[in-house]
Amino acid sequence: MRHLFTLVCLTAGLVASATGVQAQTEPSSTDEAITIQSGPRVVGEVFEYATGDTTYEGYLTRNANIDRPQPAVLVVHEWWGLDRYARARADQLAALGFVALAVDMYGDGKLAGHPAEAKEFSSRVMQDWPATRARLEAAMGKLAEHPAVAAGGMAAIGYCFGGSVVMNMALSGMPLEAAISFHGVPTVAVKMPQAFEGSVRIHNGADDGFVARDDLIAMAHALKAQGADVIVTNYPGAKHGFTNPEADAFAAQHDLPLAYDAAADAASWQAALLTLDATLNDHD
Repeated sequence: MRHLFTLVCLTAGLVASATGVQAQTEPSSTDEAITIQSGPRVVGEVFEYATGDTTYEGYLTRNANIDRPQPAVLVVHEWWGLDRYARARADQLAALGFVALAVDMYGDGKLAGHPAEAKEFSSRVMQDWPATRARLEAAMGKLAEHPAVAAGGMAAIGYCFGGSVVMNMALSGMPLEAAISFHGVPTVAVKMPQAFEGSVRIHNGADDGFVARDDLIAMAHALKAQGADVIVTNYPGAKHGFTNPEADAFAAQHDLPLAYDAAADAASWQAALLTLDATLNDHD
């Protein structure tokens, strides 16, 4: 894909040194022309949208060195709220050429400071899917109007609580090319599932104490029944929160069965990028 796999090969006029790779000041007459281009210049901004009397403070990020519209990806945060981890994932996507919007699911940029508070916030969202869908539609509608966003399809990725959200986005037939969940709890919030012909990829820790195998299979079957292309990947030994480098600190602070797993993180991220490549590259 043009976003993920475009490599500039500097094959002429380069010499290796002890400190890295350096360009020769005067290429020989046999050297071919060298193309030098700037790397990504990721810029982020507060992105507000609203439903009813509530304002949501998302985080929009993109590569300012790209001067043509790019496909959009929503990032749905963990149950803590729109924190630095969700923003960091959005920045990674922006560096690869996507326009990424890390959404605010709680309103006013609210963050939870304790698992009990996070559970309260996230449960409230999942228990009222029509309201949740409305705020997601508000975010997607405003995002589609942004001049940096290409016309066509969007995708959504989510972590933990956010994984639950994106699975239910697909189950409710929202207009996504792909819904990608990382260690998402497979809670079915949608009362009336709708047709969905996109891709659903569920990346799950095989040792995730928050995810019951039967619930995971039931969610996969429910999505399949609506027409989705569903793949569930279980990572051996991985626990809940396996993609978040701060998971071990959260586990120690709050006595939760979380753990970062670098191998599962890298493998699931690469798989997600391949999914985005396959589903969004026709909308460049």
